[in-house]
Amino acid sequence: MPTPSDMTTDLAPGVLDALQHQVAVFARRAEQTRLGGVGQVRNSMDRAAYLLLNRLDQEGPMGVKALAAGMGIDSSTVTRQVAPLVDTGLVKRTSHPEDGRAVVLQLSPRGKARLEEVRASRRALMALVTDGWSEDERDAFCTLLTRFNAALSEVHNALPPVTPTA
Repeated sequence: MPTPSDMTTDLAPGVLDALQHQVAVFARRAEQTRLGGVGQVRNSMDRAAYLLLNRLDQEGPMGVKALAAGMGIDSSTVTRQVAPLVDTGLVKRTSHPEDGRAVVLQLSPRGKARLEEVRASRRALMALVTDGWSEDERDAFCTLLTRFNAALSEVHNALPPVTPTA
């Protein structure tokens, strides 16, 4: 596997410096706004809840392990993050039809309505932020950001786990 210095020898350091800086600024801005949308719905759903509800909506009911694997996180993290969603009625927890010991998570009608409310608010924010952009610019940005996120995920998954030091 090439080392980080091997990978940057052919690339202009100025562009990489600018890119890493802009990614850091983006991360700060995203956290500041939580990209939560506009209006009363703004910041009303945290990132973890949004991503879990969105995945259940797109892929349908599934077990904790499948949900965790699809999101690239640990099952215990999903269990912890889903608990308040179950408590508030956004997610239903049912027994697996073939294995009564296994749990299946499903978006509830209330969860579906809430997710759509948040999506609408976030769409409004994206429209506001990209006001003045052409449709081609929005498409290109979305394509590149999707590609960037996929590559970042691949790098993250290839790295050895970090062990905490005392």
